[in-house]
Amino acid sequence: MADVQPFHGLRYNIERIDDLSAIICPPYDVISPEEQLLYHRSSPYNVIRLEYGEELPEDSSEDNKYSRAAATMAGWLREDILTREECPAFYLVEHRFSYQDAVMSRFSLIARVRLEELSANSQIRPHEITMRKPGEDRLHLLKSCHANLSPIMGLFRHREEGIQSLFPDTIDKPAIRAADRYGVTYAMWVVSDRKAISRVSDFFSAKNLYIADGHHRYETALAYSREQRAIQPSHTGEEAFNFVMITLTAAEDPNLIMMPTHRLVRGLNTERLARLKAELSAYFDEELLSPYSTASETLKIWINTLKEQQGIAFGLYGLDGPHLCLLRAKREMMPLAQPSLLQDLDVHMLHQLVLRQILGIDSQEKAEDCLAFTRDGFDALSRVDSGNYQLSFLLNPTPISTMLSVADEAVRMPQKSTYFYPKTPAGLVINPLRDDSFYSAVL
Repeated sequence: MADVQPFHGLRYNIERIDDLSAIICPPYDVISPEEQLLYHRSSPYNVIRLEYGEELPEDSSEDNKYSRAAATMAGWLREDILTREECPAFYLVEHRFSYQDAVMSRFSLIARVRLEELSANSQIRPHEITMRKPGEDRLHLLKSCHANLSPIMGLFRHREEGIQSLFPDTIDKPAIRAADRYGVTYAMWVVSDRKAISRVSDFFSAKNLYIADGHHRYETALAYSREQRAIQPSHTGEEAFNFVMITLTAAEDPNLIMMPTHRLVRGLNTERLARLKAELSAYFDEELLSPYSTASETLKIWINTLKEQQGIAFGLYGLDGPHLCLLRAKREMMPLAQPSLLQDLDVHMLHQLVLRQILGIDSQEKAEDCLAFTRDGFDALSRVDSGNYQLSFLLNPTPISTMLSVADEAVRMPQKSTYFYPKTPAGLVINPLRDDSFYSAVL
């Protein structure tokens, strides 16, 4: 089913870059403006300069963050900062991290995967709706750099032992180690042994893959591939632009963590805000949760109370002063969802009933103007307290099993319905999309 292959990765030259922790960064879509600046300052070779460059007041159509990323990447190749793997390889990555007072370890495999159009019968299965602006941004960057700079996150169904079970003889000394600013450490092994490569490719040939994170990057890679095929009518199908870099993780891995993504709302007029509580009461039972002595205690108790709820429930902050309004759905009043598997999904009902129907955020343009997303509960509350946003909705995480079922039914949930932790950072390896001859000439 899935065509999973090794590739000639571009990696930082460890003889030139002695601290790989200073050059990695998260995928672009989870980087705040403050973090973007921090990563730019951390090292002149931080991959942020490719993945998420700064915008400048004097930018033009010829000189902008995309053209600067391409020039920077070309310079790093010439200067031997980036080197190309001699043999095609898979990249096995261990993510070691702390979560809820426990140290956890999860293995994933970075590979290139053949692109296919997303349809009801495809073996690569999405689960989220995408937005226009992020897709346009990623396409501009891809057309400038001709490389996948950060991997999409993909899941596959497997036993609990995870991906490392395919590499019984590999877990020795890793090729590189790095740590991010949140304390997650990464070890990466370069697997170029032919028997191991054959074993992995055969294993995935019987698997469906699920896009867990990176829907915009996948759709961008598809658009880029279509464009390249049109430019090169004699293409064979084996060119690098027919593939995309994906980190593959077993969906059943017990150390695969799903976290919630909370919603922030702004741009509502006073009349709509004034009607909101009355309109919500037709569909939800309401309970006010009081603040506690400290912000950390308050958030912890509110989140735990939310987790204890049965059925559809989420928290609304911003209408009752320092209190959180816990909204529990009246089952008999919930509108029917199509397909029915969305009927009990918190994030679907929040978007379809509350955001679209009641608050009138019913188009992609309005969503881009009025909505923001955060995985940090403190951030969700403080941005309302500061007046930057009018409301925040606290959510429980979407079950991984639900995400897989939704994808199997070729259904899309609202954007940012899932947040997997930790993510594989940009900077461990880059997937080049030009022909071999180009890199031979440059290097």
